[in-house]
Amino acid sequence: MYLTATSRIHELTPEERAVYATLTPSRLPDHVAIIMDGNGRWAGARSLKRFLGHQQGAKSVQLVTETASRIGLPWLTLYAFSLENNLRRPRAEVSFLMRLLKSYLENNVQRMMDNNVRIRYIGRTQELPPEVQDKMHWASDVTARNTGTTLTLALNYGARSEMVDAFRALSRELKQRGQSVESITEEDIHRHLYTAHMPDPDLLIRTSGEMRISNYLLWQIAYTEIFVTERFWPDFRGIHLLEAIAAYQRRERRYGGLSEADRDDAAEAVDPHGEPLEARPAAR
Repeated sequence: MYLTATSRIHELTPEERAVYATLTPSRLPDHVAIIMDGNGRWAGARSLKRFLGHQQGAKSVQLVTETASRIGLPWLTLYAFSLENNLRRPRAEVSFLMRLLKSYLENNVQRMMDNNVRIRYIGRTQELPPEVQDKMHWASDVTARNTGTTLTLALNYGARSEMVDAFRALSRELKQRGQSVESITEEDIHRHLYTAHMPDPDLLIRTSGEMRISNYLLWQIAYTEIFVTERFWPDFRGIHLLEAIAAYQRRERRYGGLSEADRDDAAEAVDPHGEPLEARPAAR
């Protein structure tokens, strides 16, 4: 059973309240996932060093999280540091990102407490530097009893590695129970994913205009609505989260089925006996 956050709409800015007023509160997504992209290009466009883009991006994380908490969004999951980042970025940049993560946690835990936000993590976090893991555990422990938005940071995360880890764990379980692979269900796989404790995302937002998933939550986003904005992550704010939710609410989620209009058309194409009308002989 998933936690339900409470809303604090009165704490939104006037501009945010104007967008929120266009939403249907009962149709807010339960879970929004974000690919935070464009920190480096944001800095480059301003002739700044890349690390300044990452610093500004960290500020966006807290501002967007606070807006999410004010509208009562139960789950917010951010792609903060990918497995590929760890393997392919220059060591100096990776080291800076680790220091930035520690600094973010140190400087924002009190704001998380003030906003009833609890923080969690997914990914191969055991491979991160020990001092970073210590700070992560500290922040998680401090905020553990908060009941509002759950902010999940995907750190040293890759969706394919998540599936590998899930399949390995499931394989060990089957061996212990003496079960065959033919007994495996989708639910069995879901139970061993990093995200087993949360619902699948309803909405995936990608900043910077790139049209790709980047190895993020591949299993979980099978029926997720995708919203792409040209805005770089350091410029993304709570009002832009609300605008993405507004776009999400204008869509009809079909999960592989038909829209209401298509269902009506299909019903009209069948006679009361269930026979397609086009298959009936022409009247003479």
